[in-house]
Amino acid sequence: MPDERSEEEVNRRANEKARKRKAARDRILATKTIEKGLLIVHTGKGKGKSTAAFGLVVRALGNGMKVGVVQYVKGKWQTGERGVLEKFPEQVEIRTMGEGFTWETQDRARDVRAAGNAWEVSKQMIEASRGDDPKYDMVLLDELNIVLRYGYLDLAEVVEFLSNRPENLHVIVTGRNAKPELVEAADLVTEMTMVKHPFRAGVKAQKGIEF
Repeated sequence: MPDERSEEEVNRRANEKARKRKAARDRILATKTIEKGLLIVHTGKGKGKSTAAFGLVVRALGNGMKVGVVQYVKGKWQTGERGVLEKFPEQVEIRTMGEGFTWETQDRARDVRAAGNAWEVSKQMIEASRGDDPKYDMVLLDELNIVLRYGYLDLAEVVEFLSNRPENLHVIVTGRNAKPELVEAADLVTEMTMVKHPFRAGVKAQKGIEF
């Protein structure tokens, strides 16, 4: 039978440590006073970059925010997230501008044109978010890192434009191999690390998991 006094002492010490942790956290939170739109980058070889970004989109919708989405690559895919978000036409606008990965189109000039068109739409969405009546509170540029990696857009122009986004607009950029210049300009960067993936074991992309 456990010693009740020992258990009480363990609980007392644990509660005291929790109290001190909360006091320390409250002191830290009191110093965080800046409110601004964030430039967020999801990159890395692991799965979940777009998935996490669309999670933020859903969170924003739940808070009554308006969101613009530009898909740079996955335009041909009927993804599950698109099916969900299309049910909220008053809050979210989705522009599927991509034509698939470059190895699917096998036409670099076509890919460059598609990337350019997507970037123009992206800039329009971001510009429409300026002023006292912004059209969007958040803009997701899905797989923008892919087209930057292949040099389909001018990196310096993209970084400069995103750095000068409207003050309260959140912009999310996804895709592998984020350029160092974009990482430097960002406020929040998450790198997804692949530990294990079923594709390597011969498992194909599955509905509800990959798309």
